Amino acid sequence: MNTTPADLEAHSKRLWKAVVAGDEYEAVDAAADALRDGLAAETVLLEVIAPIQDRVGREWAADRMTVAQEHIATAVCERAVSLLARSPVARPPEPPARIAVACTDGEWHAMPARLLSTVLGLRGWQVDHVGTQLPIPYLIAHLHRTRPAVAALSSTMITQLPTAHSAVVACHAIGIPVLVGGAAYGPDGRYAQLVGAEGWAPDARGVADVLAAGPFPRPAPDHQPLDDLPHLADQEYTLVSRSAHDLVRQALTRLDGTTAITAQQFLDASECVTRLVEVLATALYLDEPEVLVDYMTWATDVLGSRQIPVHARGLRYTLDVLGDRLVDLPRTQGMLDQARKAMDDPS
Repeated sequence: MNTTPADLEAHSKRLWKAVVAGDEYEAVDAAADALRDGLAAETVLLEVIAPIQDRVGREWAADRMTVAQEHIATAVCERAVSLLARSPVARPPEPPARIAVACTDGEWHAMPARLLSTVLGLRGWQVDHVGTQLPIPYLIAHLHRTRPAVAALSSTMITQLPTAHSAVVACHAIGIPVLVGGAAYGPDGRYAQLVGAEGWAPDARGVADVLAAGPFPRPAPDHQPLDDLPHLADQEYTLVSRSAHDLVRQALTRLDGTTAITAQQFLDASECVTRLVEVLATALYLDEPEVLVDYMTWATDVLGSRQIPVHARGLRYTLDVLGDRLVDLPRTQGMLDQARKAMDDPS
């Protein structure tokens, strides 16, 4: 059967209703019916479930879905993925080499890696799905024992890139090449090379195609982070990241008295300020000012959707607080200036 846009839309609408309702039984039935209607399991995974997961994130950002609802929606999708993972696999006479799929330590968005593992499994790969929240030493111990052909690292949040870089360096130290993916690396994978990865792909199908093209060369084992990012020698990233807690506390102390807001609104603002400092540190790590500028735009929209009266003024004010505290860090000051200009002149 040739899949048409109408087929995909019909199955997507049905699964979306199940996800919003938190109905895992209906979600499993929807996935099963999609298979019976002739859709390939990989198509359901990447053209139905993956877009639904993206939509869940957008609904949260627009304040149309709570964090709890977001988690329930992901759990419902997980049940559908589990069904699809049991689809028949046509294994080749010579199975492809082993691959380890993991999330960057600290990354809690598990679905992208889960989709990748499932797609690779359907294509006949031997997949070690390591999952989330695995410290780098444990990951390296597993890789050292199993010796996969490649490690695939998934990172959704850009603030995970310093940790991802550490993981890449650790993998290289034992001779394991690394393929990365996820929203953290930018829409075109622009940050993949900065963290020293051998390859990048935009989605699970792209990863499978890159792997099918041939093996990666073994990396040099004596590579260090400064080899990729020599600007780290100025220690600005280290100074900002180590003082992050105090920077957030001072910014929130001064922000709390600016206007009357509810406890929930202050919690939302606190999360954005905390993330702002983390993003600033990440921008310093990568030496990419646009990382901070893009976050300010996103955070302003998120806080605005929650009708927090201090959203734009509070974020702009936080930039000033950080500027006052970090006056002796020239690279930091330059990034804060660019972020201020972007907020003052959004055009």
